[in-house]
Amino acid sequence: MTFEEATSEALAFRDEREWAAFHNPKDLALSISIEAAELLEVFQWSGIELEAPSQSSRAVEELADVVIYCIYMADRLGVNLADIISDKLKTNSRNYPVDESRGSSRKYTAS
Repeated sequence: MTFEEATSEALAFRDEREWAAFHNPKDLALSISIEAAELLEVFQWSGIELEAPSQSSRAVEELADVVIYCIYMADRLGVNLADIISDKLKTNSRNYPVDESRGSSRKYTAS
């Protein structure tokens, strides 16, 4: 399945249930944050284990929830996700030139 097909399927799922009326930007932002917190919860108390392989199916499920809510938010705001991702990557490319950023986790504003 392509991302475009998945997006259409997510929007159809929402529309069949007539949920769009409840999807205002504030509540969608809250939902994205809540689902992202549930994704974080997968790794909570995992100690030195950075990938929590025993929880990978749950992580994938929570990631899907985050992305679905992002699709709903983009639709509500009337923006194309591919376009805004591309625009943000262009900004990040300016802020993080390869020759200055390779192998470094420093934020571009750090000296």
